[in-house]
Amino acid sequence: MEGRLLREFQVPAKNPSEQALRRWRKAVGLIIRNHRRRFRNVADLDKRFQAARTLQEIRIAFIVQKAALRFSDAGRTEYKLSNETQKAGFGIEADQLASIVRGHDIKSFNTHGGVEGLAKKVAISLKDGIQSSDVPRRQKIYGLNRHTEKPPKGFWSFVWDALHDLTLIILMVCAVVSIGVGVGTEGLPKGMYDGVGILLSIFLVVIVTAASDYKQSLQFIDLNKEKKKILVQATRDGQRQKVSIYDLVVGDVVHLSIGDVVPADGIFISGYNLLINESSLTGESEPVYVDREKPFLLAGTKVQDGSGKMLVTAVGMRTEWGHLMESLNEEGDDETPLQVKLNGVATIIGKIGLVFAVLTFLVLAIRFVVEKAVHHQLTHWSSGDVLRLVNYFATSVTIIVVAVPEGLPLAVTLSLAFAMKKLMNDKALVRHLSACETMGSATSICTDKTGTLTTNHMIVDKIWLPGENKEINRNNVKSETSESVLNILLQAIFLNTGAEVVKDRKGNSSIIGQPTESALLELGLLLGGDFNTLRQKYTIKEVQPFNSVRKKMSVLMALPEGGQRAFCKGASEIVLGMCSRMIDCHGNSVEFSEEEVKTVTRVISGFACEALRTLCLAFRDMDDGSEKNSIPEEGYTLIAVVGIKDPVRPGVKEAVKTCLAAGITVRMVTGDNINTAKAIARECGILTEEGIAIEGPEFRAKTPKEMKEIIPRIQVMARSLPSDKHTLVRNLKMLGEVVAVTGDGTNDAPALHEADIGLAMGIAGTEVAKENADVIILDDNFTTIVNVAKWGRSVYVNIQKFVQFQLTVNIVALLLNFISACIAGSAPLTAVQLLWVNMIMDTLGALALATEPPTDELMKRPPVRRNADFISKAMWRNILGQSTYQFAILAVLNFDGKRLLRLSGPDAHAVLNTFIFNSFVFCQVFNEINSRDIEKINIFQGMFSSWILTGVVVSTVAFQAIIVEFLGTFAGTVPLSWQLWLHSILIGAVSMPLSVILKCIPVERSAPKLHHNGYDALPSSPEQV
Repeated sequence: MEGRLLREFQVPAKNPSEQALRRWRKAVGLIIRNHRRRFRNVADLDKRFQAARTLQEIRIAFIVQKAALRFSDAGRTEYKLSNETQKAGFGIEADQLASIVRGHDIKSFNTHGGVEGLAKKVAISLKDGIQSSDVPRRQKIYGLNRHTEKPPKGFWSFVWDALHDLTLIILMVCAVVSIGVGVGTEGLPKGMYDGVGILLSIFLVVIVTAASDYKQSLQFIDLNKEKKKILVQATRDGQRQKVSIYDLVVGDVVHLSIGDVVPADGIFISGYNLLINESSLTGESEPVYVDREKPFLLAGTKVQDGSGKMLVTAVGMRTEWGHLMESLNEEGDDETPLQVKLNGVATIIGKIGLVFAVLTFLVLAIRFVVEKAVHHQLTHWSSGDVLRLVNYFATSVTIIVVAVPEGLPLAVTLSLAFAMKKLMNDKALVRHLSACETMGSATSICTDKTGTLTTNHMIVDKIWLPGENKEINRNNVKSETSESVLNILLQAIFLNTGAEVVKDRKGNSSIIGQPTESALLELGLLLGGDFNTLRQKYTIKEVQPFNSVRKKMSVLMALPEGGQRAFCKGASEIVLGMCSRMIDCHGNSVEFSEEEVKTVTRVISGFACEALRTLCLAFRDMDDGSEKNSIPEEGYTLIAVVGIKDPVRPGVKEAVKTCLAAGITVRMVTGDNINTAKAIARECGILTEEGIAIEGPEFRAKTPKEMKEIIPRIQVMARSLPSDKHTLVRNLKMLGEVVAVTGDGTNDAPALHEADIGLAMGIAGTEVAKENADVIILDDNFTTIVNVAKWGRSVYVNIQKFVQFQLTVNIVALLLNFISACIAGSAPLTAVQLLWVNMIMDTLGALALATEPPTDELMKRPPVRRNADFISKAMWRNILGQSTYQFAILAVLNFDGKRLLRLSGPDAHAVLNTFIFNSFVFCQVFNEINSRDIEKINIFQGMFSSWILTGVVVSTVAFQAIIVEFLGTFAGTVPLSWQLWLHSILIGAVSMPLSVILKCIPVERSAPKLHHNGYDALPSSPEQV
């Protein structure tokens, strides 16, 4: 049923088509009270289309400008050095320096003396970088590394948005008319009470709504600031250090490696195989090599391969990327499936409410006209009659206010914003709203090993040297190894690395680089090696950095005595396959026999079975006649096998167990040796008796049919390529799984993009991986991933609670006012009272129920299916049961309340209506508490740990007392006796035992079907457990 009604309101969680987005917007139609507020956090598709056109125009203009400067001098501008720039000690203007890189102006570049000449003009040393104390001066002359952004909206902007509610505008008009007619008939001040009461209620609704929206916007601003926190490696004060991209200035020397986003415009200083993807700027998918011949680097482009250093020449709005960002201000996130679905629910309920509102007004108006006709007064109309009709109209409009649940889709945003803020504190940065929601439905997590399941604090635990033919503990290497073997080992460690040993001002050494590299450098220092001395002694001619495809790093260097030497390190079996020789105990290169190869293979397997990460180190000597700067792929001499220890993170085993209990399958996908992977997987509880551990090459060789059969049982994939991870994710999705996948490298981007939820590592992850991810795990910890899943489930369940609560109020308010109008000719709840009820169920209800923190119980039930009915059978049971009770008791009071309550006197009718209003509000207060859990009887568990819910309930009761006892003149109420107050509270409190009875009624469940992994089929909602 829900699927048919909401057919137009179905969108995928990730990468929805423009057609699907436009379809649901069209389906909403005109049943929207406040278009500005409802669509504030929704993507503006027209602006998005215009932004795409603008981007294309900028790209074309950029390419044309480059071509014009390359082939003609006509496009060049003459720059004169200003006094301010000269006094600051610089020899080139900011705009002139920026134009050289932006226009790829090689002629001007050479005129200024190349990179060395420009370094002199911006007063820096290419070796030592800038002085930290020099940053303010450079920012003053050359600008800040920030682009122009739209200023955030202030509180009064949200007040203005809230005032655009069409029904509130109509009510304001009715209030003004009521004041005018009332003063004319009843005089001051009595004649203005009704109208002023409506205006005050509108004011209260607007202020509370605006305050809630404003607070929500502040949370999104904080999250956006976190998203933009990016650190880069730069040389300052002669030391390599981490610097925020916002603190970069012209003259900074920045280090680039695979996966980095170029943080500013700059010029290549030095590097190896630096391959840059410029598609974000030019639209061209073909990457370009940057070197001394083609030295220009543009902000916003990405390092696809290689490494290098660049001199920053332009920052912020002087870069092409800055202009692009200024032109392309983000126009909202894509809406989440739950937001769209609740827009559909709100639309359907709104249509029903509109019909009831129109019928209510027609019934009241027709009864009034018939009464005048019966009393022969049809031709006699007074201002009092007009006032009655205005009040009828105001009541009908207020029914629309209550009936159109504007807060439903906005409650999703509120709940997601709250969850995202809490997750930020728990080390998870959610980049896309839908990811938090989708993570609650995840059925499979494909996780990396290193840094996610393990600590990423690596140390070399064991080393095997062929000449010694024995395993040596790290502390005994120096004493048990000959000097010649030690020398070649230190060369392999210190020369073939992407890490660095740096010293601070106090002379203390520290290592900057990847954990594996750092572990090897730490061993080198332990063996008494001098990193800087060795690096200065040898000239490096060529470098092939490590990446997840090659699984090795190689370097070619010139020897001081003549000739060349290549070093290689990487995955044990790959490097071993490149070796035909080994070193003996004297450091000489000798032939490698088959028996010795088997011995090395056994050593590698032995290390791996101890959960050690294994690497092989090798070298090859060549004469000067070898192919220039070509690193060989064979003929190496094995130096050592290294076993690196990376302990499992505390809490990971428990987190994996939590996932399994929650119906989430955990799969390890790693580039490590299969024995290492299996040992770690068993320790974590991932690999079970029924599970399969497979290597990447074997997996790739499978046919599609074989993959389909084997994938459900795969728990470990070792020696995998990024393409293997992508294939695994794609096939799991085809099997109906909701897949979350972790990634840290540039080549993980396709898998992160393909997965339902892409999880990038905040510490080990590259900027490219983070850009393609939906969530960034800031501490790289698997336990944090499980926490994201818990919060995702919490969002879903919290919105269900709120919908159950709101639909109950809607049904009762609509039926009570409509049936009373039909039978008695008047509505028991006035416009002011309905506005207060609307605020209880809308803004305050969303705050109370949509922001409850998650419980551990959420991870003891299976995930929610993609196409599950949002309003479950259990919810319908609770809604219909509570609304039937509330309507029955209030209807009896409305038609026979005076007799039952023994009310008499001239104010009996006013007392009865006030009592009905009071009872109705208390029914909602207690039902709000009932809604804390859809299935469980104990709804008080953890209630007082949710201070928002407690605060909302207390403030609702307090303000209700004020309205009834002190604001009767405006709200149409009269003070009640303590007995009537007690009766009102008791009527509301009955809903709690009623809730217990309702929850004991079983709802129909279909027979479960077994999932392909062996656990039960996914339920249609989290309650069906």
